[in-house]
Amino acid sequence: MTDLDDFDRRLLRAMQQDNRLTGEALAEATGLSATACQRRLKRLRAAGVIEGDVAIVSPKAVGRPLTLIVTLTLERERADIVDAFKRLVRETPEIMAGYYLTGEADFLMIVTARDMEDFETFSRRVFYGSPHIKGFKTMVVMDRVKASYEVPVEIGID
Repeated sequence: MTDLDDFDRRLLRAMQQDNRLTGEALAEATGLSATACQRRLKRLRAAGVIEGDVAIVSPKAVGRPLTLIVTLTLERERADIVDAFKRLVRETPEIMAGYYLTGEADFLMIVTARDMEDFETFSRRVFYGSPHIKGFKTMVVMDRVKASYEVPVEIGID
C-alpha cells in the first residue's frame, strides 16, 4: 500500500470527480502549487494508485441500451480454467466489468448488448462456447441508477 497524505487524498478526490482539471484548479482543490500537484499525480500513477484516465460513456448513446448482470459458475475451479476464463473476460468488449468471486458463483459480469437477440448471440459465443462453464444466470438492468468507479477517499485518517 502506498503512503498517502491529506494532500494526496485531496488530489485523488478532485481527480475522481473530474480528471480534466487544470493544474490551477487542482492547486486550488489541494492547497498545493500546480507544479506540486503534477509531481504528485506522476508519483500516484507510477505507484498504481491512479490506474488510468477514462470517460464514462452512456451505453444508450452508443446503441447498447441493454445492461445485464451475469453470474457464472465454472464446472471445476482449477487454476488453468480460472485463468483462461479471466483472460476471456478481459478480452471480451461486451463485458464492461468482471469480478472473480467467492460464494455461490465464480464470476459476476456486467454485460452490455444492443438488444436481447444480441445478448443471445453473445451468450452462445462466450458462455456456451466453453466446456468449462457449468451454468450462468442473467439479470436484466431496468434502470442505471449510478455509474461510477469513484472510491471514497477519506481525509485526515493518518
